[in-house]
Amino acid sequence: MEKIKNQLEAIQTIAIKAGEAIMNIYLDPAEDFSIEQKEDNSPLTKADLAANKIICDHLEKLSPSYPIISEENKLISYDERKGYEYFWLVDPLDGTKEFIKKNGEFTVNIALIHKQRPVLGIVYVPAKDVLFYGMEGMGAYKISNNITTKVDSGFFRTDESFLTIVCSRSHLNEETNAFISKFDQHQKISKGSSLKFLILAEGQAQVYPRLAPTMEWDTAAADAILRNAGGSVIDYNTQKPLLYNKEDMLNPHFIAYARKV
Repeated sequence: MEKIKNQLEAIQTIAIKAGEAIMNIYLDPAEDFSIEQKEDNSPLTKADLAANKIICDHLEKLSPSYPIISEENKLISYDERKGYEYFWLVDPLDGTKEFIKKNGEFTVNIALIHKQRPVLGIVYVPAKDVLFYGMEGMGAYKISNNITTKVDSGFFRTDESFLTIVCSRSHLNEETNAFISKFDQHQKISKGSSLKFLILAEGQAQVYPRLAPTMEWDTAAADAILRNAGGSVIDYNTQKPLLYNKEDMLNPHFIAYARKV
């Protein structure tokens, strides 16, 4: 991990370069985003592909060199990837639906996975030019206006009143609403993409229930940031931390928390 720590600034720059490519497309008044539909009916745009190429091309040049699993690359077979000790897990444009809606709630996500654990996460918010990162043994940080500040999720008790609960802007379902209703006098915030984890990491909310499908690349980078800010991301069924590089890369339902007392 010491070698990766020395590459941290370079990895941050990769995320920013990808974000700049996304914003060039986002802000172009003549751009129609070249929207396609993937096999799962989720949208794919020119910006997803441009960001993915930048990230993959630059990560491949880093030393040490690790395999890359990205949402926009062909999925590597489990027989091959199950032997990976370290690998990059990438979502070049998380929140494509929010990108298309032009509400700014989309992110660039780069995570390093070690033995099924996200040990480094970088999330860049292109529309705000803000970058978050978290790494095992280092904590979690936010870079805004060239100023780096440590972020901490803060403490809370699950039986408190007036908790703030963050939920998906585009994927809110009945099961999630039923879970939220168990909390007394709560406040609800709706956000897109991995921004929901970052709100917890900064201590602006305490709970994020995700009782709907996500993939490992959707969560890994922000999961690492939240864990290193003091929070946790817990499998809804096993009550254990989320695992990565499973045979099926579909995440189980999960609940993300700030630091519980």
